[in-house]
Amino acid sequence: ARVWLYAWLLPSLSLAFMRATLTADSVPRSPTRTAMVMQSQKTSAPKRIGLLVEPTPFTHVSGYANRFNEMLKYMAKAGENVEIITVDDTPEAPASKFGYPINTIKGFRFVLYNEIALTFDLKQRTLAVMRRFKPDILHVTSPGFLVFVGVLTARILKVPLVFSYHTHLPVYAKQYFPVPGIDNAAWKILKFVHNRADLNLVTSPQMKEELEANGIERVEVWRKGIDVDVFQPKYKDAETRSMLTDGHPDSPLLLYVGRLGQEKRLKDLREVLRANPTYRLAFVGKGPEREELESYFKGTNTVFTGLLRGEDLSKAFASADVFCMPSDSETLGFVVLESMASGVPVVGAKAGGIPSLIRDGETGYLVEPGDMDVFSARVRKLIEDKEWRETMGAAVRAEAELWGWEASTSHLRNVQYALALENYKRRPLDVMPTNFDVEGLSDPDDDDDLNYIADLMDDTQTKSFDMKDK
Repeated sequence: ARVWLYAWLLPSLSLAFMRATLTADSVPRSPTRTAMVMQSQKTSAPKRIGLLVEPTPFTHVSGYANRFNEMLKYMAKAGENVEIITVDDTPEAPASKFGYPINTIKGFRFVLYNEIALTFDLKQRTLAVMRRFKPDILHVTSPGFLVFVGVLTARILKVPLVFSYHTHLPVYAKQYFPVPGIDNAAWKILKFVHNRADLNLVTSPQMKEELEANGIERVEVWRKGIDVDVFQPKYKDAETRSMLTDGHPDSPLLLYVGRLGQEKRLKDLREVLRANPTYRLAFVGKGPEREELESYFKGTNTVFTGLLRGEDLSKAFASADVFCMPSDSETLGFVVLESMASGVPVVGAKAGGIPSLIRDGETGYLVEPGDMDVFSARVRKLIEDKEWRETMGAAVRAEAELWGWEASTSHLRNVQYALALENYKRRPLDVMPTNFDVEGLSDPDDDDDLNYIADLMDDTQTKSFDMKDK
């Protein structure tokens, strides 16, 4: 747990040493603020956008990667000028995407999740690239270590800063480090970082409410989107279904697509198979928990396909009967959207961003996390009532058709970036503090938590990390 916290706290110490971070800004908010910007900024948007994205969305497969690739596609269509910074150590790392240059910087494989590469960018290549590019706005993904680089770069260049939040850090922290207070520490670090942004984007209304409840300001929802041409019912395929059911295509088929990680609560699905022993379950994807899951599901009707891409993935979605999403850590849940676009109903956890996608009983089912008796019953209802499953399948497809990436990107460019610019103009001028503001990590009355974080920060002076390239 301490290794994880040290990794987050060390960059903030670096920023303090360079005297380039601010105490939290207090920007007045108004319930009509976004509406005012929408009226005044309908077609205006920054012409030069600096994008710091970590981990890479170009060789890393996830819903998060889909969002940034679709965003860039429609940024290019709109004629925006984007310069990209990412970290990637694979030979497939591209030099450009949709005509935009990609500046790939070296980093290290995260010791706690070695499938992603991260960076502290201690050589300050980001600052050098952005100084040359001269962005009108800086958009940085969170959580990650580039958020600290983003704060520094935005302050030095005096440009608006946008964070977009894609991984629900407090939930992940509890899953990987079940120690008292770890989620509170995660929230304090998030608040410390995100309140230095001019706008914080999240992927669902539920995430917006949760971040605001934990003291994070200037939060807006980045609209969802789905490619309804890539994911659609026409890709239902007998050969794919036979593969997913291990040669039993007439058996009911449950599907999960995504990362195979502890935070996804995938072991919960064994209870569904125990309650319904004739059902088949297919896991599509890869992740650090695959070997453990294969051992855990040994002896059950379960298939692990590994990673699927392109039309093979479209066929897998469309060939299932029910999609299962037990995870309570989703900030949105793109695979849920992809299943809906494929005409396959979803039974998902009533947590994170999933309730923003599903109307319980109409376009899927929502179940309290960990309540596998109810989860199994909802799955059984869909399997045993074919007519109802087909009716709901048509409903979820119709729902998905309402969400397009071009409209989402247009709103980002013309409204949300404009709102970040307005917030930037309203906040105090940058100042250079003479020493690090430890109290910025905590509310003044949270003395115990403040002392805990401060002690950890003192400890970091004697700790080090094993990384490929600092």
